Amino acid sequence: MTTTPPLAFERSARKGVMFWAMLLVGAAFLYAGYTVDPQKNCDETGKECAPWLVPVAAMAGWFIVAAALGQLWVNPRRGYQIDAQTGDLVWWQSRTSRTQGDMGRIHPSQIASIRIIYDDGMTLSLIGQDGERLAFFDEELVPWPCDSWAETFQRAHPHIHVEKRG
Repeated sequence: MTTTPPLAFERSARKGVMFWAMLLVGAAFLYAGYTVDPQKNCDETGKECAPWLVPVAAMAGWFIVAAALGQLWVNPRRGYQIDAQTGDLVWWQSRTSRTQGDMGRIHPSQIASIRIIYDDGMTLSLIGQDGERLAFFDEELVPWPCDSWAETFQRAHPHIHVEKRG
């Protein structure tokens, strides 16, 4: 019995949470930098003062907000799809309206295993028949949880071994 593999998935900066959260954190630093009086930035005893932290917070806020807005403006995308004509697994990262970004392509028959490592988080890698990790393919490209994606992909291609470590 064969199973249909997951056919496509794509994420973008605007649809993700990370850059929106970054924008909020940067805005909080900006707010603090412009509302806290540097001369009153002391503890209760008045001995521990750091008036220089207020402008540093404002500068950090500007930097964080600019970085988040830049990513939201450019809207880099990452994801994968199955090429309908060749059956290849095609993936991309950092794709924008101006550039194709980092890409890769492989036929599932050339994939030996999907390696999932649980340590501080979860990392996923595709390993080719030559034993080498395939560049630019990682857990950022597949839907969460990536171990269930790996098992679904393996059911569609039974020769692929899913190895879990950690």
